[in-house]
Amino acid sequence: MESAILPTISIDKAKEKQFDLVNAIASEFTGNAFFNQGDLGVFPELGRPVQTDKVEKVLASFFKAESCALVRGAGTGAIRETLASLLSAGDSLFVHSSPIYKTTNASMSVLGLQPIFTDYNDLKKLRRALAEHPSSKLFYVQHSRQKPDDTYDLETVINLVKEVRPDLPIVVDDNYTVFKVDEIGTELGAHYSCFSGFKLLGPVGIGIILGKQAGIDKFRQRNYSGGGQVQGYEAMDLLRSLVTAPILIAVQNEQTEKLNSLLNSGVIPEIEKSYITNSQSKNVIIELKKPIAEQVIAASEKFGGAVYPVGAESKFEILPMIYRLSGSFLDEKPELKHTGIRINPMRSGAELVIEILKQAIAISTNEGAYR
Repeated sequence: MESAILPTISIDKAKEKQFDLVNAIASEFTGNAFFNQGDLGVFPELGRPVQTDKVEKVLASFFKAESCALVRGAGTGAIRETLASLLSAGDSLFVHSSPIYKTTNASMSVLGLQPIFTDYNDLKKLRRALAEHPSSKLFYVQHSRQKPDDTYDLETVINLVKEVRPDLPIVVDDNYTVFKVDEIGTELGAHYSCFSGFKLLGPVGIGIILGKQAGIDKFRQRNYSGGGQVQGYEAMDLLRSLVTAPILIAVQNEQTEKLNSLLNSGVIPEIEKSYITNSQSKNVIIELKKPIAEQVIAASEKFGGAVYPVGAESKFEILPMIYRLSGSFLDEKPELKHTGIRINPMRSGAELVIEILKQAIAISTNEGAYR
């Protein structure tokens, strides 16, 4: 299977992003204010905590967006709130012709939205679809791959949409791409970017919306309750986590590529092939020669493998993830249900992953543990 991989940034580039984020923090916070853990409730002049507002300004500046809102519900919440602020029940929107990410599909269904499926890999088809559906109200695109053989270039797609339908707001799901690729959706010209702060080592359940002031203001009008606010201390926890995320993610990308290279060199003969995909996060997919994927996953846990996610790339994922393929991936490639395994080294080195796999495969094939 050919897999179109998004280019990831180097460790040196990750350092630059860390420094740029700290520069943005220094422009908004005094030294003493940054040590303030954060306030609570709805500050009258802002409709949210003061410290939350300051963090949002830092992130808007860093990502070169007009505005930023922190929301509850992680990445799913950010996408849902953005769609709800821009669309009404019954409105149609463009989506890529592949399985929609499960929670996003549920949000679209609950909101009563009507997807128009279009192949983003074929620019001629995309141009034609944009012209043929003038009543569509929004263009939605996932930055990471919805299926492993996707080839569309996000910037090219954004530019085409703006050329043919300049009236159409463009919303990018940037989950699993922030601090991995050089530029996210809004930096490439999209109107909105949505992603999870939880997947960037931040607090549980915090999402981030970047983009046009008008749409974010509409969200804030809807989210006026004090209980719906991201509190000041949560915003500060998020910001501190984001500072450390770029380099940690760059090391993770480095070890993902190293693991794939080692596996393709034949260090584990029971593996038919290995390849990197952007099926959600950047990870290694292995295809086993025998249909023992479920057994290998279960056995991996005994040797230190994490076999189910918490936030997929959250602060809790330290041990290497060795788990099932995503639901959207299996929708596209159901034949891999019993032979395919998804692997993300997380904070480990590639060598630990290989040792865990050797032990787990040995047990699963009744050959005893490797020595």
